[in-house]
Amino acid sequence: MFWTERAARRTRADRGTRGGLTRYVVVATLARLCDGGAVVAVILLVTTTGGSSAVAGLLGACVTAPHVLGPFIARTLDTARDSRTVLSIACAAHSLTLAGAVLTYGHVPTAVTAALLVCSGLVGPILTGGVSAQLPAIAGPAVAQQRRAQGWDVATYGLAGTLGPSLVAALTAATSARTAGLVLASSALLAGACARLLPHSPPPAAGDAVPRPWQTLALIGRSPRLRRTLILTVCVALSVAVLPVVAVASTSLYAVSAGTAGGLVAAYGLGTLAGALGVMAWPPTGEADRLTSRLALVVSAGLAGILLAPSLGVALVTYALTGVANAFFFAATLAARGEYSPPEARGQVFVWVGALMITAGSAGTALAGVVLGAGVLVPVLAAVVLSAGAVVWSLVDRRATDQQNVVES
Repeated sequence: MFWTERAARRTRADRGTRGGLTRYVVVATLARLCDGGAVVAVILLVTTTGGSSAVAGLLGACVTAPHVLGPFIARTLDTARDSRTVLSIACAAHSLTLAGAVLTYGHVPTAVTAALLVCSGLVGPILTGGVSAQLPAIAGPAVAQQRRAQGWDVATYGLAGTLGPSLVAALTAATSARTAGLVLASSALLAGACARLLPHSPPPAAGDAVPRPWQTLALIGRSPRLRRTLILTVCVALSVAVLPVVAVASTSLYAVSAGTAGGLVAAYGLGTLAGALGVMAWPPTGEADRLTSRLALVVSAGLAGILLAPSLGVALVTYALTGVANAFFFAATLAARGEYSPPEARGQVFVWVGALMITAGSAGTALAGVVLGAGVLVPVLAAVVLSAGAVVWSLVDRRATDQQNVVES
């Protein structure tokens, strides 16, 4: 009788975990669909209505640049009585400000549209890292459950990053960029409504026990495992961000058309999705701290494969494999953030790492464009050096920390 009741309780718990994870995937996908497609929608809105490329770039930057300020509003995730309310408000703010910018562009001074987009970008990290911060409490206590759930989380990023821009392009071709922007805004609004359906988890600590943003960043710096997670995440994000620029410029390298070269970007995206499915099917085991170093090394090896690819066919394979490796690496960083963050600062840690990752990605894209003139593969060479160097640093840092712990004990 005892074992029957215990099994029944475990079955109910598993069913509740699966139900919560399903709702989480819906919320994360809808929210990130908007965040992933917003820049493309804004750029197409400007260019299709006769605006200059300079204005398009400026307004696009207004969406992405404020992400670095996200950690300064993320503290509300750790102090709120119900973090679902913060998610709902952030999604609604993202939706309404994006819709306002789309509707007012061309009818008000550009500065007004830019201000609305800045407000939209400010809450963007809540839709990415802030949503991910809810996952540890939803997935359940078992490491295997956590790792499998992180695979789903990586999949939502991949789906949103692929479907968001594709949806915008399709709607722009069929109707208009303004309509595409409004559809994206509706996606975020729906995500905010669905966020109320996520399982509720009580606040981890009293408000005065939750560190301030700069204190949280200092906490990351003092924690060896979180420090290594942050540095590796930033360096790998900057490294893989060069690939879209290099792929488009590979027409001369492989003597193919621009459309064919664009297939390299598609191969990387499909590899990322395949990697996310791989994480769900075969959750990586082992200590998250060591996993991040090992998988960052695999990403670096993939970049080296791209650098040495002798033909387009081989390049397609290496792009795809790099996408797979990066998906596993990203899942490992999510595990590290969830397992090593103190409960009272978990939301802020997720957002800090996510915001700096996005900033690094933007920097990588910009730097690739700058150094591309020296050679098509020069950005990839720099990416290999950076990512491999970060792995070496993490190994040295871990060894130094272990030696220090031995001395202190």
